[in-house]
Amino acid sequence: MFAEERLDKILNLLNSEGKIKVKNLSQHFNVTEDCIRKDLKQLENLGHLKRTYGGAIKVRQSTNQYDTIERSKTDVSSKTKIAQKAFNLIKDRETIFLDLSTINMLIAKLLSQSNKRVTVVTNMIDIINILSSTDNNVTVIATGGLLNKSLNGFAGATAINFVEKYKFDISFIGSCGIDVFDKSITTFEIEDGLTKTAIIRSSKKTFLVMQQTKFNIDGNYKFSNIESINGIITDTLPSIDIIDILHENNITII
Repeated sequence: MFAEERLDKILNLLNSEGKIKVKNLSQHFNVTEDCIRKDLKQLENLGHLKRTYGGAIKVRQSTNQYDTIERSKTDVSSKTKIAQKAFNLIKDRETIFLDLSTINMLIAKLLSQSNKRVTVVTNMIDIINILSSTDNNVTVIATGGLLNKSLNGFAGATAINFVEKYKFDISFIGSCGIDVFDKSITTFEIEDGLTKTAIIRSSKKTFLVMQQTKFNIDGNYKFSNIESINGIITDTLPSIDIIDILHENNITII
């Protein structure tokens, strides 16, 4: 096998498994561990991975912030799949929180078309509009607060003070990214992050709603850690290493 071919196969293994080990690669390709270390160093120099003790992990990406209108038009199929899974968890007569998330907009749409009798508390104007446009059994409560125009919702002290008065049966929280290896959950803005933290504290159960790709992406503000949530609802399962860490922390992945 040519060296270039081995490098490609190493990257394929990394993409599928999330983490690779020198010893395992040495056995897999029937080459020395020193040879594998050189391969990993070359791939790191090219920006394809990050070396760790005894192996390597994927390079984590930072993402840019986009406004709600732009985000609502992307990856609609995968977001709809996540929203349906979340909707299935909601029981009659529960009080739920839907925070600033385009996936939560889709959950709201499903609720607006259903016969479920629930109370929805939200800080997102789009969700208020969706649920107020139909005559069904959903009671809608808005937090109020400082309007974040790019997210089209409320965040900050007033919203937090409102949230802290409640005890939600279940909350669905959006996230820019999650790093299970350092246990961080991130967003872009501090006011949004502080509001999400308050929602989690006021919830009996909390689920992140996010696409699988966000397991490898970071925002720039850490608002919580994975030990504070009960589960993650995603479109496709992440690598086995990530699943193992989630299970070790008693986090359900759906």
